[in-house]
Amino acid sequence: MSTGIAPTSATRTDRPTHPRPSTRAWLVWSFGVLAYILAIVSRSSLSAVAAETSDRFGVTAATLSTFAVLQLGVYGAMQIPVGLILDRIGPRRVLTVGLLVMALGQGLLAVTESVPGAFAARFLVGAGDATIFVSVVRLIIAWFPPRQAPLLTQVTGLIAQFGQIVSVIPLLALVHSRGWTFAFLGLALVLLLVAIAVGASVRDHPPHHEAPVLPAGPGVVQRVREVWSNPGTRLGFWAHFVTPHGGNVIALLWGFPYLTAGEGLPIGQAQALLSIQVVAGAVFGLLIGRFAGRHPLRRSWAVLAVVGIQAVALAVVVANPGPAPVWQLLILVMCFAAGGPGSLVGLDFARTSNPPHLTSSATGMANSAGFLASLLALLMIGALLDVQNAGTPDTYSLEGFRIAFCSLYLLWLVGVVGVLHNRRRLRRVMAENGVHVPPLREVVNRYQRRR
Repeated sequence: MSTGIAPTSATRTDRPTHPRPSTRAWLVWSFGVLAYILAIVSRSSLSAVAAETSDRFGVTAATLSTFAVLQLGVYGAMQIPVGLILDRIGPRRVLTVGLLVMALGQGLLAVTESVPGAFAARFLVGAGDATIFVSVVRLIIAWFPPRQAPLLTQVTGLIAQFGQIVSVIPLLALVHSRGWTFAFLGLALVLLLVAIAVGASVRDHPPHHEAPVLPAGPGVVQRVREVWSNPGTRLGFWAHFVTPHGGNVIALLWGFPYLTAGEGLPIGQAQALLSIQVVAGAVFGLLIGRFAGRHPLRRSWAVLAVVGIQAVALAVVVANPGPAPVWQLLILVMCFAAGGPGSLVGLDFARTSNPPHLTSSATGMANSAGFLASLLALLMIGALLDVQNAGTPDTYSLEGFRIAFCSLYLLWLVGVVGVLHNRRRLRRVMAENGVHVPPLREVVNRYQRRR
C-alpha cells in the first residue's frame, strides 16, 4: 500500500509482492548503493580541491562556480529524459551506462589542462550522475516490498553521502601526494570496474516477476504533462527544490574554501566539519524517515522544519562581527546536512502520487528541482564573490562569503511559497476523494486528550 495522499496512490496491487527480501535483492541494492556512493564522490570531487582546480585551470570564482553549475544543469535537465528511458528499458542498462559516462568524464578531467576540456569533463560527470539515484530507486521499488521503499530510499541516500568524505579526505590526499592526474584516473578506473560489475550482476526485477509495462497511449510530451499535472508531483518538486541547495553548495564547491579561507579554520578542522555533515545527515535521515512513515499526511512539516533550521543557523553565523565560533559552524553544517534527507520527502510525494508505470518519470521530475536550486545558488554565490573582488583563492574573504551566502534566502522564500501553494492544491484534491487532512488545531487537541 502507498501512503494514500493522492487518488493515484491508493494501491500498488499491480506491483509484485515480496514476503521478504531475498539475498539477491540485498545484493542488487548493495551494487546500487556502491554506484550512488561513487556518484556522490564524482559530484563533490571539486569541493575539496577547489583551490587546486582554480590554480590548475587559472580560473576565478565565477568560472569555478560554472564548472559545478554546468554539472548540476546537465543533471537537472536530464532527470525527465532519464525517467522516461528508465520506464522503457529498466535500471540495469541505465545504471551501467551512467557509470561508464562518469568514468569517461573523470578520465578526461584527469588529463586535460584546458578550461574547455574541464567543462566537457564536468558535462559528462553530470550526465552520468543523472542516471544513478533514480535507477537505484527503481531497483528498490522492484526488489523490495512497497512498505519498505521509503525507509530504504532514505537509508540509500544516507549511506551514499559518505562518498562526500571520500572526496574531502582520500581524494584530496591523493591529489596532494600523487598529483591531480593520478587521483582522477584512479577514480575513473573504480567507476569503470563498478560499471562492469553492475552490468554483470544487477537485474531489473526478481525472477518470475515482470516489470511494470507502460500502457499504450499518449507520447512523451503527453506523459510529461500527465505527471506534472498531478499536484503531488508538483509538491514533490518544490519540496525537493527548497531543502538541499544549502548543503549542496557546501558539499559541491564552496564549503572547504569558506571554512578555510573565509573562517580561517585549519584544513583538519574543515575536513572534520564536512565529515560531520555526512554523519548529521544520517541522523536527520532516520528522524525524517521515521516521521514521514508515521505521519504520511504531515510530511510537508518535515520539509518546512528543515528550511527553518537552515535559515536560522545561517542567520546566526552571518550576524557575527568576526569569524564565527566553531560550535556555530558545527550547527550550521549539521542543519545544512538535513537538506538531503528532507529532499527525499519530495521524491516520496512524487512516488506515492503517481501510478507505477510513471514512477521513474515522476521521481526524475521531482529530483531535478533540488539541483536546479543548487545550480542557481552556485551561480549567485560565484557572481557575488566576483562582484566583491573576492573571487580567487588569493582574495577570498569572510565578508565576501557571508554576503554571497545570503543569496540562499531568496531560494528558500521561492521554495516555501511553492510548497505551501501546492500542498493546498493537493489537499483540495484529497478532500474531493474522501481523504481528510485534519488542521493543526485538531491534531494538537487530539494529542492533549491522549495525555
